[in-house]
Amino acid sequence: MKKSVYVPAVLCSALIATGCSENNKPEQQTPAHMQNELTKPVVYQVFTRLFGNTETANVPWGTKEQNGVGKFADFNDAALKGIKELGTTHVWYTGVLHHALVGDYTDYGISQDDPDVVKGRAGSPYAIKDYYDVNPDLAVNVTQRMDEFSALIERTHNHGMKVIIDIVPNHVARNYQSLGKPKGVKDFGAQDDTTKAYDKNNNFYYVPGQSFQVPTSPEYQVLGDNEHPLADGFFDETPAKWTGNGARAAKPDINDWYETVKVNYGVKPDGSYDFAQLPSEYKNKDYRAHYAFWQDKELPDSWYKFRDIALFWLDKGVDGFRYDMAEMVPVEFWSFLNSSIKMQKSDAFLLAEVYNPLMYRAYIHQGKMDYLYDKVGFYDTLKAIMQGKQAANTIFAAQSQVTDIEAHMLHFLENHDEQRIASPDFAGDARWGRPAMVVSSLISRAPTLLYFGQEVGEDGSENAGFGTATRTSIFDYIGVPAHQAWMNNGKFDGANLTKEQSALRDYYKAIMSLNSLPAVVGGEMTELSVTGSERVVGFTRKLGQQTLYVLSNFSKQAQTITVNLSKAQLATLSEHTQLHDLLEQHSTEITSGSKGATFTLTLDAFSSAVLTNKANNE
Repeated sequence: MKKSVYVPAVLCSALIATGCSENNKPEQQTPAHMQNELTKPVVYQVFTRLFGNTETANVPWGTKEQNGVGKFADFNDAALKGIKELGTTHVWYTGVLHHALVGDYTDYGISQDDPDVVKGRAGSPYAIKDYYDVNPDLAVNVTQRMDEFSALIERTHNHGMKVIIDIVPNHVARNYQSLGKPKGVKDFGAQDDTTKAYDKNNNFYYVPGQSFQVPTSPEYQVLGDNEHPLADGFFDETPAKWTGNGARAAKPDINDWYETVKVNYGVKPDGSYDFAQLPSEYKNKDYRAHYAFWQDKELPDSWYKFRDIALFWLDKGVDGFRYDMAEMVPVEFWSFLNSSIKMQKSDAFLLAEVYNPLMYRAYIHQGKMDYLYDKVGFYDTLKAIMQGKQAANTIFAAQSQVTDIEAHMLHFLENHDEQRIASPDFAGDARWGRPAMVVSSLISRAPTLLYFGQEVGEDGSENAGFGTATRTSIFDYIGVPAHQAWMNNGKFDGANLTKEQSALRDYYKAIMSLNSLPAVVGGEMTELSVTGSERVVGFTRKLGQQTLYVLSNFSKQAQTITVNLSKAQLATLSEHTQLHDLLEQHSTEITSGSKGATFTLTLDAFSSAVLTNKANNE
């Protein structure tokens, strides 16, 4: 990774991030990206089975023979180079682990999964069937599937990027069955006392005396009513297990996570804990102290199982994990797991899906997470701004809620759970991503996530089968048209993109290139006073001698605005200082009048400016 000349700035940014000069406050652990690198992380999420797929038939509920499926091998040097061009530091390969799917791999000793408890035909990547193996769909040679993934890890590293995969600690597939487990490892549930609804060392919760019943609904037909020998409305599970989202009925609702079963971490059915509590002062201690705390404790079996899984993948060369629905698992478990991981790999990248703002600080300080999704505050507000439901400056209220932990809050505009920007139900036009990405990426020290296809305006309109359009399907085999245009049958050169799609990708590249500026990596943010349009938002980022003035227009029409600068925001500049744009082609001059220093600017539709004086950019 290219190193910047701004070494003093990175030291300052790390000190700002840790808050180490302030007394009587929780320790702000330094995020991995501020330990050794002068850049903010950019996570590029790929849905692995869709990324390299070149088929365009897109038959609803289609088989992989009809609709195609991408492979590990599709991530060739050209693909990885294209991913790296977006400023990517970490590639999140979604759907790598072997999950339940409707396909026949019995020739390889893999049991068939019952479509009655599989969502879609390709299956949810969050219904893991074998934590010690990878999805056979992703291999050119199924018997060599682990070697093919190891080769992908190596290629990714050779392109200067790190590898993240999912760990789904809250639930596993109903038909969990590990073929790849190391010697001595027992499957989840293999040693459970199934006569009890709960036992501390059971991996699952049970409904004693009752058998599982497949949920039914008049609006849903398994596999879209296509025939399959196992699609008979029956799945053999006695006694029934609790469903992944915590539903306790032997027959879950059709809207429950019925394809999965909930993992037991020693939380009793009444919600009380059957394990040692982490003392409150540990929010101020580092991962080494957390690791030491757990060494003499007697912990539930599931804790050790997931620790061993995580360490297994670190040994394979994986650099970090994205944790699915982390808030459904106790904070104490995360202290145990993440400290164990950090003891083996101190710079491991640990990202958690947590949606309850009241739990953010606990999962960071006590749970030792590096990063959390900033959805409920930041993303939801930014989406409302893009949809014209809120004024642009309302983003500051959302941002103010996490000022103390902003470097730990991951920003995104799309991911596999969210609607595509270009979908009619979101914004209906990929150009709305231009100002939104500028604000999302530059407003704070938060890292950024990009979802494959976002940078070329994918609209998620394909009817894949399970679920509804507007989100690229994670359940079925499908082609992703806008992404396929950039992919160009494996050349990954963008030759089939439209002029507008190419321009959008170039714009994303330009935004991401600003992530190495010291003021972006570690600078403080202040709101700019903008008059003339409520559709324009402005802020400064300042670190040392570098000040950036960022303005973004969330409107389909050009907007002319005046920016009023405080003395602090004027920084070291003086009146008649010329400002230059690091992103587009704007230029303006600071002038002084009776009411102070100002500058004016006209921003075209969806346009932004990242202004500084030349000296600050030398």
